[in-house]
Amino acid sequence: MNKRIEELLEKYWNADSTLEEEAELRDLIAQADGHESEKEWFLSIQDFASEEPERLEIPRWKKKAGFSWLGWAASVLILVGSYAGWQAYERQQEEEAYREVAAALSLIQDKFSEGQSQLEKMNELRYLNTTNSLFENQEK
Repeated sequence: MNKRIEELLEKYWNADSTLEEEAELRDLIAQADGHESEKEWFLSIQDFASEEPERLEIPRWKKKAGFSWLGWAASVLILVGSYAGWQAYERQQEEEAYREVAAALSLIQDKFSEGQSQLEKMNELRYLNTTNSLFENQEK
């Protein structure tokens, strides 16, 4: 009998037992000597199973007439705050885009100025060909 109880307890604690084996285990433990902790365990389980669940009544929320406008005011405040935040975000994006365009145009201007300064060196070279043009004009 004790060997069967030990086998059933092993299955029970490993969650391998069937409902029939659990019923057999309860009966064997109730009849056997010893196994006091298991007897207490199964008795407490039976106590829980025999209890009827209480019906709890959930109290209904009662509206107070004085604060009904508070929800509307909060909604309007959230909408106004969201709109103001969106406008600030848009303004920030526009300013960022303006700074980027200004930086790009400044870069273009710098590169154009560099190109102009290099072309000025070419202007100095144009006078090298003037002697030929002077002599050509006299021969004609």
